[in-house]
Amino acid sequence: MKKLKFIFLVFILTALHAAAQQKEKEEPKITTRILFIFDASQSMWANMAGERKISVAQRLLSQALDSLKGLENVDVALRVYGNRTDINQGAQDCEDTHLEVPFEDDNIDKIKHVLKSTQPKGTTLIARSLEATEGDFPACTTCRNVVILITDGIEACDGDPCAVSRALQLNGVILKPFIIGLGMGKEYDKYFRCIGEYYDASTPAAFKNILSVVISEALSTTTCQVNLLDVNQKPIETNVTMTFYDQHSREIKYNVIHTMNGSGNPDTISVDPIATYNIVVHTKPEMSKDNVRLKPGQHNIISIDAPQGSLYCKSNGNFSNQFNIKCIVRQSGKAAILNVQDFEKTEKYIVGEYDLEILTVPRITSTVQIAQSATSKIEVPQPGKVSFTALGSGFAFIYQWVDGQLKLIYELNCEQPNETLYMLPGTYKIVYRSKIARRTMYSIEKEFKVESGKPCKVDLY
Repeated sequence: MKKLKFIFLVFILTALHAAAQQKEKEEPKITTRILFIFDASQSMWANMAGERKISVAQRLLSQALDSLKGLENVDVALRVYGNRTDINQGAQDCEDTHLEVPFEDDNIDKIKHVLKSTQPKGTTLIARSLEATEGDFPACTTCRNVVILITDGIEACDGDPCAVSRALQLNGVILKPFIIGLGMGKEYDKYFRCIGEYYDASTPAAFKNILSVVISEALSTTTCQVNLLDVNQKPIETNVTMTFYDQHSREIKYNVIHTMNGSGNPDTISVDPIATYNIVVHTKPEMSKDNVRLKPGQHNIISIDAPQGSLYCKSNGNFSNQFNIKCIVRQSGKAAILNVQDFEKTEKYIVGEYDLEILTVPRITSTVQIAQSATSKIEVPQPGKVSFTALGSGFAFIYQWVDGQLKLIYELNCEQPNETLYMLPGTYKIVYRSKIARRTMYSIEKEFKVESGKPCKVDLY
């Protein structure tokens, strides 16, 4: 018995280990790659609180890099602009941007060495430097690419940093860049906002703190919950799919099913705080919220109106299983089809008015009001089973009297001598002509009555 227990325990542990390995295999770890773009233009010789800006930036960035040593799944690289060509007699080199230290293992000391030896010489070419980053990040399917730009000036080479940044984000090359302005002032937020997230560092202490915050944001995920609100603004709606799109690239970042946790509250999910999101809730119709920005390091609550009620479609009678009806659902007043709902099924819709077209013979049109947390029921009467028999192929059309006029409701497939339809109760008229009958006068007209649950035979001769 002890031996059996031991074997069983080994089996369980082996299975758990295999499951853990499989999970680890299915969920690869994401590597964060941080590219620092460092301003070495002439203006970096200016003072900040009694110390040259270049010295402040070199010293504090080197300290920040030390904090990244040994971190798993974190790679860094350094691009510098304005460090190789002097500005002479008004001439400036607008190609003076270089990847000084690429992404590679254990390169932090190399980056610090390059920083220490960097001398400000040239101009400020932000657009060209951003554009060049596309080649700085080697291809990787399990990486998130972050750019941190440290500068004390704005574009001086007639480039368009905003357009370049948008293109890089749209193509999924980088996430939204971070820009740290050295002694520039908060008013430059408007200039840099189109490029990325701007921080104003007016003193060395502020620069140190901002650099720490930015790196922390670059490395961390944060949490959020999505409150799907009912008509009373209570977060009770759930069990629908939500898609988080990157606002710039339109890439799907997260695609999850909304869930309530064990406490009955919307569940918490971990998300990347850098991106700006457009969130689509796949209700019927879809609800959405654009330009969602998360606060890193905090629990974010996102509220989206999604009040729902239900629609239940039912067919009465013994033929309900054979009578496979579909119901076309449209938002009231709109031509687009929102959903095609099966009968004997309940589906949820956003609270409001809907136009229904039930694909019976004849079709039924109706308007229904969907109310919060309530179920609206649509029932159709039990159909009758109608058998049509013809001597040969031909043309046959079924009509119904509507407001004193005949309305065409169905065309039979008279390539076959026999056809069966499930039709709603009522009185109908059919007109038939054989294909071999070449005169209009040979048309046959018959009236027939359909009763719920009863068979009906119509001979077309």
